[in-house]
Amino acid sequence: MAAARHTQHTRDRVLDAAEGLFFRDGIAVTGVDAVAAAAGVAVVTLYKHFGSKDNLLHAVLRRRLDAWLAHWDAAVARAGTPRDRLLAVFDAVATFRAASGPTQWCCFLATASERPVPAAPGADPVLELVRQDTRLVTDRLVALAADAGHADPARTADALLLLYNGALASLLRGAPTDPVELARRTAATLLAAQDGASAQA
Repeated sequence: MAAARHTQHTRDRVLDAAEGLFFRDGIAVTGVDAVAAAAGVAVVTLYKHFGSKDNLLHAVLRRRLDAWLAHWDAAVARAGTPRDRLLAVFDAVATFRAASGPTQWCCFLATASERPVPAAPGADPVLELVRQDTRLVTDRLVALAADAGHADPARTADALLLLYNGALASLLRGAPTDPVELARRTAATLLAAQDGASAQA
């Protein structure tokens, strides 16, 4: 039991160090030696746990995706109305940011910007995980829009995804100020307009 806890603790330290360095300094310029040093482990220990830098990056993103989905689930559970459940994606970004360490935003966008397009579909597991994140966000928004009674859930999801992506890109750019709250207010206005149009139809 103690050995398992030590192994998990070591793994978590490496993941924490990698996440901080990859998404503060950049993935390509961060070597595994820098990650190992920041985690306080030997390079051979890092390779023992992850096997390669790409595997380490994949594990960082997998952990981050799981944490993000937990925040989104909690935000949806707190929402009182179907419209609030749609807007919960922005509430989740706010709580996730508050709980996360200082990194560039968003880690998935940052990763996609550094990865070359693979020659064959599915050839890059890291990019596949980035695409999985996109599919998860899109599918969830479609389902929430359908639950809210929208006539065209896919179109609603696309509009919210555009605002969501814009908020994340703005966090990377540093402007406008508080883009997550601005995106939420814009989304609320859009949804209210859609609800009004449906009521008049």
